Amino acid sequence: MSGRGRKGQAGRVSVAMAAAGATRAAYEQLRRKPPVEARLWQRTNHAGRGVELFGGLAVAAGAAAAMAGARGVSVRARIASVGAALAAGACGAYDDQRGSAAERGFGAHLRALGEGRLTSGAVKLFGIGAAGLAAGTLLKVRPADQLLAAVVIAGTAHAVNLVDMKPGRAAKAVIAAGAPGLLRSGPAAVLVAAPVGAAAAVLGDDLSERTMLGDAGAHALGAALGTAIVMANGRAGLLLHATVLIAMTAAGDRISSDERLWNAPGVRHVDSWGRVAHPFG
Repeated sequence: MSGRGRKGQAGRVSVAMAAAGATRAAYEQLRRKPPVEARLWQRTNHAGRGVELFGGLAVAAGAAAAMAGARGVSVRARIASVGAALAAGACGAYDDQRGSAAERGFGAHLRALGEGRLTSGAVKLFGIGAAGLAAGTLLKVRPADQLLAAVVIAGTAHAVNLVDMKPGRAAKAVIAAGAPGLLRSGPAAVLVAAPVGAAAAVLGDDLSERTMLGDAGAHALGAALGTAIVMANGRAGLLLHATVLIAMTAAGDRISSDERLWNAPGVRHVDSWGRVAHPFG
């Protein structure tokens, strides 16, 4: 391996370790001293067990901290990635606190807007979209590329949130989607190490149903991953990613809840690995 290759590998490892360390530190601090009231961060999961949302806040903070200090990455790229992750995490946290299970999906939020009501999901939709556009403006020069970048960043944030229906599923998706990027060279490979490291840091707690990512964690990790994807691709790659993400958004509920997809050969084994078994599902 050349000196440049070893240096790049060391950069990716250091960012991943920094993200994991910062995430664990934030997670333990949040558990010791919750923001506002602890009860506001308690939820009931798919199996009826009580879990907390601190893992989501922790991964947002950990990934952002690691990207902010990443070496070999331009100031513009660091501002774009940190800004997108924190803005997406903040919008997700707002939806975690204010969201209603009765109003889910783009259609429900658009209908509410037509009735003159601004739902937390609409705040999230517009907020993350604006953050994606701001990041895209920093990362790309031409307007068409900036718009595609916004779609990829916001779409990736939404896609990770779509799969966050079972313990560990979203964290595994981020690790699986980001792992190939770690094999690349350049700033994009350094930045993608941050969401991968942050997701890995809370995966065990997520699988053990001590915590969950919630909208805050899923959106923050997705936005960070999307920023790295934008940096790694030109217009053709951005267009391909945007097309796939738009298709995933259109599929929406099917991706989230259709167990036939998650029980497909190979997918089921990876998806269920490490998860606590419940006798009644």
